[in-house]
Amino acid sequence: MVPVIGRGKFITAAIITDDGQPIIETSVNGNLPDDFGSKPSDNGSADKRVIQWKRSLHQIGLDVVRTDRILVFYETEKNQAKLWDILAVYSWFDGDIGYVQGMSDICSPMVILLDDEADAFWCFERAMRRLRENFRCSTTSVGVQSQLSTLAQIIKTIDPKLHQHLEELDGGEYLFAFRMLMVLFRREFSFVDSLYLWEVMWAMEYNPNMYLLYEEPNSSCQTGSQKINNKLLKLYGKFERKNVQTGWTEQKTALAVFVVASVLETKNKRLLKEAKGLDDVVQILGELTGNMDVKKAVKEALKIHKKYLSKAKKS
Repeated sequence: MVPVIGRGKFITAAIITDDGQPIIETSVNGNLPDDFGSKPSDNGSADKRVIQWKRSLHQIGLDVVRTDRILVFYETEKNQAKLWDILAVYSWFDGDIGYVQGMSDICSPMVILLDDEADAFWCFERAMRRLRENFRCSTTSVGVQSQLSTLAQIIKTIDPKLHQHLEELDGGEYLFAFRMLMVLFRREFSFVDSLYLWEVMWAMEYNPNMYLLYEEPNSSCQTGSQKINNKLLKLYGKFERKNVQTGWTEQKTALAVFVVASVLETKNKRLLKEAKGLDDVVQILGELTGNMDVKKAVKEALKIHKKYLSKAKKS
């Protein structure tokens, strides 16, 4: 449908109009391949899904240019094109959600770490089975809404004073933490530290049913639906094991939520003293970008998790 995919180039300007008509003069990162052509489908009228997909391609390109731009890897057009290829194909592959800004942050490490483009694509696709709901947004809700609600409950439980202060600033929905959860701290930590965090989180959250749920989303197999003995419990990651042992089965209580809680606790004094509005909260948290100690954040998150489970159980 778009021959430029796989050619080592990518699109940064619209190739079709809103009604599906081709924009012939569109540039493909500076040069048009001979057989480019953004044509409607063979029957003469482009189907809605094709139009929607083609309309997203230039936005993907614009995001690709901005993704990890400080890394030497992306100084070459060829490597930027790899990232664009994968996101463009995934956007078609997942017709329900398509492409959403921020997916490039999740995909980028896989492009860098895996030389083969196909391997990188399928690695990204499997990761998105776990993360895709983060990107499901509408006019009334955001994909991480349930995680934000859990975060609010955690802070209310372990630090009621801070929670009350944030509520008074009209920040009770914790939308200022939206980006941290959506792209798993890619902007808050360095490239290497964010990968360290991903590995720690995904290992700690592991349970033996995880992959069955990814392959069969409607499966009735849940963590708490089977008898857990000590032998089986040893197969669980440390974080998930603690949840099971305490009988906590809240599906949205991911370790990432507790990492956000640890970030807020780190800045507790400044938030209480200096934050007079939501803009101040955003500014204080924004100063953390690239300056956070990932190991310290994880350790603090695990302490908060233990404290929260203890308090939640009592209540």
